[in-house]
Amino acid sequence: MDWNQLLNMQNELDRHIESEHGLQDADLVDKKILALLVELGELANETRCFKFWSKKAPSEQEVILEEYVDGIHFILSLGIDIGIRSIDEPEVLEEGDPTEEFLKVYSEVNRFSEERSIENLLALFQQFLQLGRVLGFESEDIFKSYLKKNEVNYQRQQEGY
Repeated sequence: MDWNQLLNMQNELDRHIESEHGLQDADLVDKKILALLVELGELANETRCFKFWSKKAPSEQEVILEEYVDGIHFILSLGIDIGIRSIDEPEVLEEGDPTEEFLKVYSEVNRFSEERSIENLLALFQQFLQLGRVLGFESEDIFKSYLKKNEVNYQRQQEGY
């Protein structure tokens, strides 16, 4: 997958949002970290992987993918904020337990929050992609869903979201 294309698209979206809301000089990293954590929780809720007390099935895969891509938006945006200009496809495994993978992503978010380095952002990105693979997403699925959600995000900005 060409992550650099998505990185460039995210940069354009971020600049548009900052311009629309007068945030060109604002430090938004803390807000984006919190937003990522919220999106991660929403994603976990849709998978229901941790709800051992419930018999209700997970949401449809398309719904889960949409929530997953929200996380991709914020991770790319955080990367841009700390100076990442290109991303290579990291290696991820095919297996894992969803609950354990969620906890690992939360851990990586916290590590990045404490030390906002490129190394920590890339580790977070790799772990998030690992979670996506465990949830059954291929790069092509993520790419298509990102493009679709990016359009929605622009539309929301035009509508005063």
